Amino acid sequence: MIELLRKRRSIRKFTDEKISPETIALLSEAALRSPSSKGSNPWVFILVDDPLLLEKLSAVKQSGSGFLKNAPLAVVVCADSSSSDVWIEDSSIAAIIIQLEAESLGLGSCWIQIRNRSHDDGKTAEAHIQELLGMPEHLKITSIVAIGHPVELKPPVPAEKLLHERIKYNRWD
Repeated sequence: MIELLRKRRSIRKFTDEKISPETIALLSEAALRSPSSKGSNPWVFILVDDPLLLEKLSAVKQSGSGFLKNAPLAVVVCADSSSSDVWIEDSSIAAIIIQLEAESLGLGSCWIQIRNRSHDDGKTAEAHIQELLGMPEHLKITSIVAIGHPVELKPPVPAEKLLHERIKYNRWD
């Protein structure tokens, strides 16, 4: 697992190669195996591979989502907010599980924050996506994970650049 974590980087540039149905099935299984509080499984995943929808989703925010139009797959990570008080945490865990599975399959990925982000002056990014994808209001969107075959290869962050001072033992001081 540590080798996977060492390799994983946010990838925003993808080739045109489609993701195979078998690979999508593995990504879906990983998402559905994500842990959740009390086994409540509040998460819901909308897989988007339609180029027109990807183009529209790429404009969900004023910045930070434009690269999505060139990804062959997006996973909209949602949760039923009425079924769990920790839906944010549970769906966030699921998103990183999806990213780690993508990395293990040789794919690149990048998280796009949606919760508490604006689409434009009058609408949230979440409301825009709910409308675009025909989603009910009780399904809240945490993020979108863009996935594809990476064009860019980023080296791992060197161990000496890790924030080791953020690790404390037994006490703060």
